[in-house]
Amino acid sequence: MSKRLNVLLIIALSLVLTACSTESGGQGGNNTVSLYSPETPDMTNEMKEQFEELYGGTVNIQYAGTNVLVNRMIAEMDNPQADVWYGGGGILPFEAAVERGFITPYIPEAVKDWDVYENGIKVRHEDWYWVGTEIFVLGFVYNTDLLDESELPRTWDDLLDPKWKGKLQMPNPAASGTATLLVLSQMMERGEEAAWEYFDQLVEQMNAIPDSGGAPTRAVATGEALIGIGFDFMAYQNKARGESVDFIVPETTPILVNPVSLVKDGPNPEGGKAFIDYMLSEEGQQLKADWYHIPIMPGIESKSPLSLESLEGHAQQLDIDWVVENYDRIRNEWRERYQ
Repeated sequence: MSKRLNVLLIIALSLVLTACSTESGGQGGNNTVSLYSPETPDMTNEMKEQFEELYGGTVNIQYAGTNVLVNRMIAEMDNPQADVWYGGGGILPFEAAVERGFITPYIPEAVKDWDVYENGIKVRHEDWYWVGTEIFVLGFVYNTDLLDESELPRTWDDLLDPKWKGKLQMPNPAASGTATLLVLSQMMERGEEAAWEYFDQLVEQMNAIPDSGGAPTRAVATGEALIGIGFDFMAYQNKARGESVDFIVPETTPILVNPVSLVKDGPNPEGGKAFIDYMLSEEGQQLKADWYHIPIMPGIESKSPLSLESLEGHAQQLDIDWVVENYDRIRNEWRERYQ
């Protein structure tokens, strides 16, 4: 049975069950999939339109920063409003969410044979609470009109050079999953005391710390900042629009999957599963590849100049157990120190 037929059957079953529920006074008619996502609105809107065209129904997207969405899903646990949560600056917020209890396991047919690790990268949760949909690389976005390649930073310590003071931007870890990944990864790399000393200096280099993970890249494109901290695809999308930006992969940096997860007790779980299946389908993967994401499924050609082979040797090892134990504490300490 083909993947598309599987998805169609799931959608059809969802609609039948919904109709029965309506007639019996259940949760009411519902062929809407509710998606919570911090990812690029233009891309997620294309995903919505493609899903609706291929499988019918309606996708309702709620955009916000990762940590805003996480707080919303925690607040809604007695009456969940989302079916699917997609994206959040990599796996760390999803790992932390497992113990919080607002996501639930789902094994997509297309990846049922995946091991937890593929090619050295964790691609799914051990108990299938999340699965990866693409590869993200955290690094430096720079303005190609204002900077010569010879003077660019190559390591995270290079950002502390006095010549960059007032010329950098990073997103706010209190709101952005991209920035939370930065903070947690440096804690793991340096140890907490040394990492806070690093951020004491790094914050002083910034001319702004916006809430959105994509805002520093946009600031670089306009010349408001010379260098911004962000993900690879953010730079390449702006470059494709004609902006004078490019991307540097630091010598050692987080390289990890960006997951999708089914929300526990969401209003349309079968529709949510169908949407996750779509994201891993050839159509869903190609759409992301066309938005300069590095696809996780083999055989999909991406517009990104990066590949798993080109990134070999750059990946930082991440201690997931440490993240689960310390995610909230580190974010709270960030607020106390810098906000």
